[in-house]
Amino acid sequence: MRQIFLHQVLPQVFAQRDDLSSDVWRTEVCFERGNSYLVEAESGMGKSTFCSYLLGYRHDYSGQISFDDADISHFSIPQWVDVRQQQISMLFQEMRLFPELTAWENVEIKNRLTCQIDRPTIEQWFERLGIAEKLHVKAGILSQGQQQRVAFIRTLVQPFDFLIVDEPISHLDDNNAQLMAEMVGEVKEKTQCGVIVTSIGKQLPLVYDKILKL
Repeated sequence: MRQIFLHQVLPQVFAQRDDLSSDVWRTEVCFERGNSYLVEAESGMGKSTFCSYLLGYRHDYSGQISFDDADISHFSIPQWVDVRQQQISMLFQEMRLFPELTAWENVEIKNRLTCQIDRPTIEQWFERLGIAEKLHVKAGILSQGQQQRVAFIRTLVQPFDFLIVDEPISHLDDNNAQLMAEMVGEVKEKTQCGVIVTSIGKQLPLVYDKILKL
C-alpha cells in the first residue's frame, strides 16, 4: 500500500454540523508511505473514530476512504484480515493487552501469526524501553506506562506499510517518549513505512512531514 486517501469523509455524528474546521474531515487528504504525519485533535473531534475507520472497525461515515485505488467500503472480511496483518499496524490508545498474559506472551501471541521478529530482537526492545524485568509479569498488574510500552512493541512484530499510533505517549515520561520516538524513526527508515501519530496534547517527539488539525 502506497497511499491512504480520504475524500470528503465525515463521521455521521458530525453530519449536521456546519461549523467544522478540519484538515481531515470533509476535505481531501492523502497519507503517503514514507512520510510522517501528526493528527492533532481536541477531545470529541473523532480521533479514535478516525483510527477505527482506517482499520475497518467502523463504517459510519459519508465520503470515501481508499487504500491506493481501492475503496475500502467494498473490502471483504479476508481483505481486512490481510490489511491488519500485513499492511497497517496500530497502537491503540486503550492498548488492548490481555491482562492474564505476561508482557512477553502479549507480544508473542501476535508474533506467531507472522513470524516477523526473532526473540533476541524483541528482548532487546524490552531492554531498550526499560521493561526487560517485566517480560514475564502479567500485563494486568503492570503500570499504564509499562503497558503502553509493551503494546508499542507488539505493534512492531508484523509487516506493515503504515504504522498508526493513537496517543502513544500519554502515560510516558519525556525520556521514554524520546526512546519510543527514536525507535519509530528507525523503523520508518528501515521499512520506509508511513507513520500516523494522533494526539490531543502530548506529542511523540518526531520530525513530521505534515501536521493536520482534526
